[in-house]
Amino acid sequence: RSTTEKKKKSLMLAKAKEEWDQEQIDKQSEKERYLSERITPLYTSGLSLSQLQDLCRELHAKVEIVDEERYDIEAKCNHNTREIKDLKLKVMDLRGKFKRPPLRRVRVSADAMLRALLGSKHKVSMDLRANLKSVKKEDTEKERPVEVGDWRKNVEAMSGMEGRKKMFDAAKSPTGQ
Repeated sequence: RSTTEKKKKSLMLAKAKEEWDQEQIDKQSEKERYLSERITPLYTSGLSLSQLQDLCRELHAKVEIVDEERYDIEAKCNHNTREIKDLKLKVMDLRGKFKRPPLRRVRVSADAMLRALLGSKHKVSMDLRANLKSVKKEDTEKERPVEVGDWRKNVEAMSGMEGRKKMFDAAKSPTGQ
């Protein structure tokens, strides 16, 4: 890596750390602000026994309400985590069960393919062989005359230095002789 890339990366990391630290400070201040709004300071000095008992009952009722809410939220959270776990298992099962079937070759004529693609309205027969060039077998046989002879004589003629010289001379001449 070049030094400019390293500098960019280190600057980005420093900026990210600053933002993260600021976010943590903001969260803490928000938490303190919320708690100061929700929780009033508790003054117990100078209260009689009956007033302290009433205060305890009040606090106990508030604790019960908060505990019920916490329990409900915890039950919902547990239900959701169980449901997520079950769905993940279903996904894993579905991935493992279905295999792609091996594809088979299907021979379809051009007419059948056109009918499948364009529907039954389109009734054009297409002869793919109509435009091909016709080649006679006699022409191809005349081009390559085949010598039928004893192969042993050919091997004996080409063996040794004379045979290699004949092959060299044959390759050198434009007519092949």
